Amino acid sequence: MFKRPFAVFAMLLGLLPLAGTPASAANPRVKLVTNFGLIVVELYPDQAPESVKNFLRYVQEGQYNGTLFHRVISGFMIQGGGFDKDFKQKPTHEPIRNEAGNGLKNLAGTLAMARTSAPNSATAQFFINTADNAFLDHRDDSDRGFGYAVFGKVVDGMDVVKRIEALKTHNVGPYGDVPEQDAYIDKAEAF
Repeated sequence: MFKRPFAVFAMLLGLLPLAGTPASAANPRVKLVTNFGLIVVELYPDQAPESVKNFLRYVQEGQYNGTLFHRVISGFMIQGGGFDKDFKQKPTHEPIRNEAGNGLKNLAGTLAMARTSAPNSATAQFFINTADNAFLDHRDDSDRGFGYAVFGKVVDGMDVVKRIEALKTHNVGPYGDVPEQDAYIDKAEAF
């Protein structure tokens, strides 16, 4: 007799999840300790299993420790995970399958796999969208329309992302949009 009213009351208090909402506590999270502060990302293994597995593998191996946010474009994104503090590219595992058709969108605050112009070329590099970037979403399976796989989002530290996004940039050799002031991940840790 009292079960249903209690459930409604508990739901209103936030004790029970609402129907149809993902149980975010079950999703893995990663702390990116940067020289600008802490960024916490939540990952979506149900929608992007290969991308999440790949990212967590690099986290576990320490790949991201001491890596730069080497490409920063205001009003677009910050990209990291591939270059050490001496701007040397780090070795990676084989590329993974592109999961851009998973229904997740490149919205501000989302985490996506960086890649070359070849759809299935993502390895360790990732980016955090700082704006809604619908043009990066999956449209079709052609090289131009495949899109960039979203596999998580920032749940804490978007202010840190915005501070990194605001850095002045310049060219370093063949690379453009490199922050003049180093912005780096000191340590990446799953929890």
